Amino acid sequence: TAYRRQRQMCIRDRLMTKKKFIRILLAIAICLIVGFLGAYATQASVATWYSTLEKPSYNPPNWVFTPIWTTLYVLMGVAAGLVWSKGFYHLWVKTALYHFGFQLLLSSAWSVVFFGLQSPLFALFVILTLFVLILLTIKWFKIVKPIAAYLMIPYLLWVGFAIVLNFEIWRLN
Repeated sequence: TAYRRQRQMCIRDRLMTKKKFIRILLAIAICLIVGFLGAYATQASVATWYSTLEKPSYNPPNWVFTPIWTTLYVLMGVAAGLVWSKGFYHLWVKTALYHFGFQLLLSSAWSVVFFGLQSPLFALFVILTLFVLILLTIKWFKIVKPIAAYLMIPYLLWVGFAIVLNFEIWRLN
């Protein structure tokens, strides 16, 4: 019977690992899809309206944004998948993932507002709200799965930099 129990635990552990892997992959896919939607809104204005704006000297070249955002969306997806793997039935997991979902939508909304609506001022308000939501997401992720919170830190830092860029672009124009 000890062998049988050990075998059952091994099977259960494999199923849990497989379930976690699937949740991480789904979360990454969701993040990348949302990121793609934001990038779609961006593409129409990058070569036209955005190129005419005054930008600060520390504004990165346009080609930098795609690999950075792709990396950040993958990290965000891994983080969300790790939290989700703790079980959506748990109130803290739900709270963490709700915060995550709202900030993810706001991240895409920023692209629509900044590039689609061509409104740096309104986009500044959106990205400041996004920053607060990322902080709250990190707080809840840390409660559920600390490594997930740490995976969100590069995103927080990039959005902090984006706030400075957004402000300067608004101020210069």
